[in-house]
Amino acid sequence: MGARELMARYGLEPKKSLGQNFLTDENLLDKIVAVAELTPRDVVLEIGPGLGHLTRLLARQAGRVIAVELDDRFMPILRDQLTGCDNVELLHGDILQLPLDSLLSSSDYKVVANLPYYITSAVLRHFLEGEPSPELMVVTVQHEVAQRITAGPGEMSLLALSVQFYGRPQIVTRIKAGAFYPRPDVDSAVLRIDRHSAPPVDASEARTFFALARAAFAQRRKQLHNSLSAGLNRPAEEVVAVLKNACIDPRRRPQTLSISEWTAITRQFRIESTEKR
Repeated sequence: MGARELMARYGLEPKKSLGQNFLTDENLLDKIVAVAELTPRDVVLEIGPGLGHLTRLLARQAGRVIAVELDDRFMPILRDQLTGCDNVELLHGDILQLPLDSLLSSSDYKVVANLPYYITSAVLRHFLEGEPSPELMVVTVQHEVAQRITAGPGEMSLLALSVQFYGRPQIVTRIKAGAFYPRPDVDSAVLRIDRHSAPPVDASEARTFFALARAAFAQRRKQLHNSLSAGLNRPAEEVVAVLKNACIDPRRRPQTLSISEWTAITRQFRIESTEKR
Protein backbone atom coordinates (compact mmCIF):
# COMPACT_ATOMS: atom_id res chain seq x y z
CA MET A 1 0.00 0.00 0.00
CA GLY A 2 1.28 3.47 -0.90
CA ALA A 3 2.23 6.06 1.68
CA ARG A 4 -0.74 8.33 0.93
CA GLU A 5 -3.26 5.51 1.29
CA LEU A 6 -1.66 4.07 4.39
CA MET A 7 -1.56 7.40 6.17
CA ALA A 8 -5.18 8.10 5.20
CA ARG A 9 -6.18 4.77 6.74
CA TYR A 10 -4.68 5.89 10.06
CA GLY A 11 -5.92 9.48 9.75
CA LEU A 12 -2.42 10.99 9.61
CA GLU A 13 -0.68 13.71 7.63
CA PRO A 14 3.09 14.01 7.09
CA LYS A 15 4.86 16.52 9.32
CA LYS A 16 6.93 18.96 7.30
CA SER A 17 8.77 19.98 10.48
CA LEU A 18 10.19 16.44 10.71
CA GLY A 19 11.14 16.28 7.04
CA GLN A 20 8.79 13.36 6.38
CA ASN A 21 9.00 12.29 2.73
CA PHE A 22 8.18 8.61 2.29
CA LEU A 23 9.70 6.36 -0.35
CA THR A 24 7.48 3.38 -1.19
CA ASP A 25 8.63 2.42 -4.70
CA GLU A 26 9.49 -1.28 -4.36
CA ASN A 27 12.14 -1.20 -7.09
CA LEU A 28 14.00 1.69 -5.44
CA LEU A 29 13.67 0.16 -2.00
CA ASP A 30 15.01 -3.15 -3.34
CA LYS A 31 17.98 -1.27 -4.82
CA ILE A 32 18.76 0.37 -1.46
CA VAL A 33 18.67 -3.01 0.29
CA ALA A 34 20.82 -4.60 -2.42
CA VAL A 35 23.47 -1.89 -2.05
CA ALA A 36 23.73 -2.72 1.67
CA GLU A 37 24.78 -6.30 0.77
CA LEU A 38 22.96 -7.78 3.74
CA THR A 39 23.33 -11.31 5.07
CA PRO A 40 21.56 -13.18 7.89
CA ARG A 41 24.56 -12.35 10.09
CA ASP A 42 24.08 -8.58 9.76
CA VAL A 43 22.66 -6.19 12.32
CA VAL A 44 20.99 -3.17 10.69
CA LEU A 45 20.09 0.13 12.31
CA GLU A 46 17.34 2.02 10.49
CA ILE A 47 16.67 5.68 11.30
CA GLY A 48 13.11 6.86 10.82
CA PRO A 49 11.32 3.72 9.60
CA GLY A 50 8.16 5.78 9.11
CA LEU A 51 5.57 3.47 7.55
CA GLY A 52 7.81 0.41 7.52
CA HIS A 53 8.20 -0.16 3.77
CA LEU A 54 12.01 -0.30 3.91
CA THR A 55 11.97 -2.02 7.30
CA ARG A 56 10.09 -5.04 5.95
CA LEU A 57 12.66 -5.53 3.19
CA LEU A 58 15.55 -5.17 5.61
CA ALA A 59 13.99 -7.77 7.90
CA ARG A 60 13.92 -10.29 5.05
CA GLN A 61 17.67 -9.98 4.45
CA ALA A 62 19.29 -9.13 7.80
CA GLY A 63 19.55 -11.14 10.97
CA ARG A 64 18.40 -8.26 13.17
CA VAL A 65 16.92 -4.82 12.50
CA ILE A 66 16.80 -2.02 15.06
CA ALA A 67 14.38 0.67 13.84
CA VAL A 68 14.38 4.00 15.69
CA GLU A 69 11.39 6.29 15.06
CA LEU A 70 11.04 9.82 16.46
CA ASP A 71 7.36 10.35 15.60
CA ASP A 72 5.26 8.31 18.05
CA ARG A 73 2.25 8.54 15.70
CA PHE A 74 3.89 5.89 13.52
CA MET A 75 4.47 3.30 16.22
CA PRO A 76 0.99 1.68 15.85
CA ILE A 77 1.42 1.62 12.04
CA LEU A 78 4.84 0.05 12.33
CA ARG A 79 3.63 -2.60 14.76
CA ASP A 80 0.80 -3.48 12.37
CA GLN A 81 2.91 -3.43 9.21
CA LEU A 82 5.73 -5.45 10.74
CA THR A 83 3.60 -8.22 12.18
CA GLY A 84 5.54 -11.43 11.78
CA CYS A 85 8.91 -9.70 11.51
CA ASP A 86 10.25 -11.17 14.72
CA ASN A 87 13.79 -9.94 14.05
CA VAL A 88 12.76 -6.26 14.16
CA GLU A 89 13.14 -4.21 17.34
CA LEU A 90 11.11 -0.98 17.28
CA LEU A 91 12.30 1.93 19.42
CA HIS A 92 10.68 5.32 19.91
CA GLY A 93 13.28 8.06 20.33
CA ASP A 94 15.62 10.61 18.82
CA ILE A 95 18.60 8.84 17.26
CA LEU A 96 20.77 11.91 17.88
CA GLN A 97 20.09 11.67 21.61
CA LEU A 98 20.67 7.93 21.94
CA PRO A 99 24.21 6.76 22.80
CA LEU A 100 25.24 4.25 20.17
CA ASP A 101 26.79 1.91 22.70
CA SER A 102 23.37 1.57 24.34
CA LEU A 103 21.93 0.23 21.08
CA LEU A 104 24.84 -1.79 19.74
CA SER A 105 27.56 -3.83 21.34
CA SER A 106 30.09 -3.67 18.49
CA SER A 107 30.89 -1.98 15.18
CA ASP A 108 29.66 -5.03 13.25
CA TYR A 109 26.50 -3.32 12.06
CA LYS A 110 25.20 -1.33 9.12
CA VAL A 111 23.04 1.78 8.89
CA VAL A 112 20.35 1.83 6.20
CA ALA A 113 17.89 4.73 6.14
CA ASN A 114 15.87 7.25 4.19
CA LEU A 115 17.14 10.30 6.09
CA PRO A 116 15.14 13.48 6.60
CA TYR A 117 17.11 16.20 4.83
CA TYR A 118 17.38 18.47 7.86
CA ILE A 119 19.31 15.97 9.98
CA THR A 120 21.61 14.53 7.31
CA SER A 121 24.84 16.18 8.48
CA ALA A 122 24.06 15.59 12.15
CA VAL A 123 23.31 11.90 11.60
CA LEU A 124 26.45 11.30 9.56
CA ARG A 125 28.55 13.00 12.23
CA HIS A 126 26.76 11.08 15.02
CA PHE A 127 27.62 7.73 13.46
CA LEU A 128 30.99 8.38 11.86
CA GLU A 129 32.42 10.08 14.94
CA GLY A 130 30.58 7.92 17.47
CA GLU A 131 31.45 4.59 19.05
CA PRO A 132 30.76 2.04 17.85
CA SER A 133 30.71 3.33 14.27
CA PRO A 134 29.09 1.27 11.49
CA GLU A 135 31.06 -0.67 8.91
CA LEU A 136 28.71 0.60 6.20
CA MET A 137 26.08 3.30 5.74
CA VAL A 138 23.52 3.34 2.92
CA VAL A 139 21.32 6.42 3.15
CA THR A 140 19.13 8.55 0.94
CA VAL A 141 20.05 12.21 1.12
CA GLN A 142 19.48 15.36 -0.90
CA HIS A 143 21.25 14.91 -4.25
CA GLU A 144 23.14 18.18 -3.94
CA VAL A 145 24.39 17.16 -0.49
CA ALA A 146 25.54 13.79 -1.85
CA GLN A 147 27.52 15.63 -4.53
CA ARG A 148 29.14 17.83 -1.88
CA ILE A 149 30.05 14.82 0.26
CA THR A 150 31.69 12.95 -2.63
CA ALA A 151 33.54 15.99 -4.04
CA GLY A 152 37.27 15.82 -4.63
CA PRO A 153 40.04 18.43 -4.32
CA GLY A 154 38.98 21.66 -5.96
CA GLU A 155 35.44 21.41 -4.59
CA MET A 156 36.09 20.07 -1.11
CA SER A 157 34.05 21.34 1.83
CA LEU A 158 34.24 20.76 5.55
CA LEU A 159 31.35 18.28 5.18
CA ALA A 160 33.20 16.31 2.48
CA LEU A 161 36.39 16.31 4.52
CA SER A 162 34.54 15.18 7.64
CA VAL A 163 32.91 12.23 5.87
CA GLN A 164 35.94 11.22 3.79
CA PHE A 165 38.12 11.25 6.91
CA TYR A 166 36.14 8.27 8.21
CA GLY A 167 35.01 6.48 5.05
CA ARG A 168 34.72 6.30 1.28
CA PRO A 169 31.47 7.82 0.02
CA GLN A 170 29.95 7.12 -3.39
CA ILE A 171 26.68 8.04 -5.06
CA VAL A 172 24.90 4.85 -6.10
CA THR A 173 21.88 6.29 -7.89
CA ARG A 174 19.76 9.40 -8.18
CA ILE A 175 16.11 9.33 -7.09
CA LYS A 176 13.69 11.78 -8.67
CA ALA A 177 11.59 13.91 -6.33
CA GLY A 178 8.38 12.36 -7.70
CA ALA A 179 9.25 9.01 -6.12
CA PHE A 180 8.46 10.41 -2.66
CA TYR A 181 5.25 11.34 -0.86
CA PRO A 182 4.94 14.18 -0.19
CA ARG A 183 7.07 15.26 -3.14
CA PRO A 184 10.14 17.24 -1.97
CA ASP A 185 11.45 20.24 -3.87
CA VAL A 186 14.67 18.49 -4.94
CA ASP A 187 15.94 15.11 -6.07
CA SER A 188 17.60 12.66 -3.70
CA ALA A 189 20.46 10.21 -4.03
CA VAL A 190 21.39 6.89 -2.50
CA LEU A 191 24.75 7.41 -0.82
CA ARG A 192 26.96 4.52 0.29
CA ILE A 193 29.78 5.14 2.80
CA ASP A 194 32.29 2.36 3.47
CA ARG A 195 34.20 2.91 6.70
CA HIS A 196 37.99 3.02 6.41
CA SER A 197 39.82 0.26 8.23
CA ALA A 198 41.72 3.10 9.94
CA PRO A 199 41.41 6.92 9.69
CA PRO A 200 44.24 8.89 8.02
CA VAL A 201 45.58 10.06 11.38
CA ASP A 202 45.40 8.46 14.81
CA ALA A 203 43.08 9.57 17.58
CA SER A 204 45.69 11.83 19.18
CA GLU A 205 45.99 13.83 15.94
CA ALA A 206 42.32 13.88 14.93
CA ARG A 207 41.52 16.91 17.08
CA THR A 208 44.32 18.89 15.43
CA PHE A 209 43.18 17.71 11.98
CA PHE A 210 39.64 19.05 12.46
CA ALA A 211 40.74 22.21 14.28
CA LEU A 212 42.86 23.08 11.24
CA ALA A 213 40.07 22.23 8.81
CA ARG A 214 37.46 24.26 10.69
CA ALA A 215 39.78 27.25 10.87
CA ALA A 216 40.56 27.07 7.16
CA PHE A 217 37.01 26.53 5.90
CA ALA A 218 35.65 29.30 8.13
CA GLN A 219 37.26 31.66 5.57
CA ARG A 220 37.42 29.39 2.54
CA ARG A 221 37.83 32.24 0.04
CA LYS A 222 41.09 33.31 1.62
CA GLN A 223 44.46 31.79 0.89
CA LEU A 224 45.35 29.01 3.28
CA HIS A 225 48.01 30.87 5.23
CA ASN A 226 45.61 33.75 5.90
CA SER A 227 42.62 31.62 6.95
CA LEU A 228 44.73 29.43 9.23
CA SER A 229 46.54 32.38 10.75
CA ALA A 230 43.25 34.11 11.55
CA GLY A 231 41.43 30.95 12.67
CA LEU A 232 44.23 29.68 14.89
CA ASN A 233 45.37 33.09 16.10
CA ARG A 234 48.93 32.31 15.00
CA PRO A 235 51.45 34.66 13.33
CA ALA A 236 51.23 34.43 9.56
CA GLU A 237 54.95 33.74 9.17
CA GLU A 238 54.68 30.70 11.48
CA VAL A 239 51.78 29.31 9.48
CA VAL A 240 53.60 29.88 6.20
CA ALA A 241 56.64 27.99 7.53
CA VAL A 242 54.53 25.03 8.65
CA LEU A 243 52.75 24.83 5.30
CA LYS A 244 56.00 24.96 3.37
CA ASN A 245 57.49 22.24 5.56
CA ALA A 246 54.44 20.12 4.72
CA CYS A 247 55.08 20.81 1.01
CA ILE A 248 51.87 22.85 0.69
CA ASP A 249 51.79 26.16 -1.17
CA PRO A 250 50.53 28.72 1.41
CA ARG A 251 48.63 30.54 -1.37
CA ARG A 252 46.28 27.64 -1.99
CA ARG A 253 42.69 27.67 -0.79
CA PRO A 254 41.17 25.09 1.57
CA GLN A 255 38.85 23.50 -0.99
CA THR A 256 41.80 22.49 -3.22
CA LEU A 257 43.48 20.21 -0.67
CA SER A 258 43.16 16.43 -0.53
CA ILE A 259 42.80 14.32 2.62
CA SER A 260 46.47 13.32 2.40
CA GLU A 261 47.53 16.97 2.22
CA TRP A 262 45.45 17.83 5.29
CA THR A 263 47.13 14.90 6.99
CA ALA A 264 50.57 16.27 6.10
CA ILE A 265 49.66 19.70 7.50
CA THR A 266 48.31 18.12 10.69
CA ARG A 267 51.50 16.18 11.30
CA GLN A 268 53.67 19.19 10.59
CA PHE A 269 51.72 21.31 13.08
CA ARG A 270 52.13 18.53 15.65
CA ILE A 271 55.88 18.37 15.01
CA GLU A 272 56.18 22.13 15.35
CA SER A 273 54.15 22.14 18.60
CA THR A 274 56.29 19.34 20.03
CA GLU A 275 59.52 21.15 19.20
CA LYS A 276 58.34 24.28 21.02
CA ARG A 277 57.79 22.46 24.30
